[in-house]
Amino acid sequence: MAVSEQDVRHVAELARLGLDPVRVESLVRELNGILAHMDELRAVETGQGDAGRGTGDEGPERTLPLRADEGPQLALSRDRADFAPEMRDGFYLVPRLATHEGEGERSP
Repeated sequence: MAVSEQDVRHVAELARLGLDPVRVESLVRELNGILAHMDELRAVETGQGDAGRGTGDEGPERTLPLRADEGPQLALSRDRADFAPEMRDGFYLVPRLATHEGEGERSP
């Protein structure tokens, strides 16, 4: 399948794009080049591969082992209390943003 100058003009018109007449020929060449690459990709035989490989659905016997999350704590440039005044269960508690206060409540 090839793209013609008429096709390019028609699509530009449908999309309401301004199209410089000087650019039409180069667009036709570029689009036909892209379609030629797609034809080459379509010719590649892909039916023999393992479709699920690397998707995370391999099951426990085929996945890569996870490493333990170990290592030294990185020193912070400031005290933890400088980031947020309170912590709970190892998480920083931060004040609710004023823009989110009352969220979910609707005024009449």
